Amino acid sequence: MTPLEVRIGHQFAQPALLEQALTHRSAADPRRAQLDSNERLEFLGDRVLGLVMAEWLAERFPEEREGALTRRLSQLVAWEMLARVAEEIGLRGALRVPPSEGRAGLLDRASVLADAMEALLGAVYLDAGLDAARGVVKRVFGAHLEAALKPPVSAKNRLQEWTLGRAKGLPDYTLVSAAGPAHAPLFVVRVTAEGRSAEGLGSSKREAEQAAAEAWLAEVPA
Repeated sequence: MTPLEVRIGHQFAQPALLEQALTHRSAADPRRAQLDSNERLEFLGDRVLGLVMAEWLAERFPEEREGALTRRLSQLVAWEMLARVAEEIGLRGALRVPPSEGRAGLLDRASVLADAMEALLGAVYLDAGLDAARGVVKRVFGAHLEAALKPPVSAKNRLQEWTLGRAKGLPDYTLVSAAGPAHAPLFVVRVTAEGRSAEGLGSSKREAEQAAAEAWLAEVPA
């Protein structure tokens, strides 16, 4: 078993799936339209994680209503959490990227680590099925699921609750700009609420929206 397989508790019967999960788009073969990258596995792993996590939360917190479970789910499958778990299992050091991209800081992007984490789960699912994927999710996310007694609330949700609680309507998110190469984009999003705006930067629109909401809330008087 490779060190990564040991850490997640799963040995691949099809090592090619693990190799693909660890191949960033920038290191994929352009002659194959980069289909050997981890993007398709990421697409699959996102759905596997959502299903397994929703099932697990429903079992673990039988007294909580749908809204509280949804907040927990949103936090546990958010890019920030995925990137944190990816760091904990040593996924950064296992990813395949060109040396130039590594020097440019590609592996420092939370979105890259989060995508790879989803791809890894997609690979486990294809390799051994849902039970194997469920086992990996519970091993690597367990401490985070148990960490908070109360369901966490994201910045976007906090901002929405703040404005709706004051009858100010929903916050409005606008994409200001999108730049950078396809494998390392950079987004700027502006949020406007109650006549005031703030901007956030991120490697995905979702990340930039969360950053914008955090920036807006930071200016609210205590």
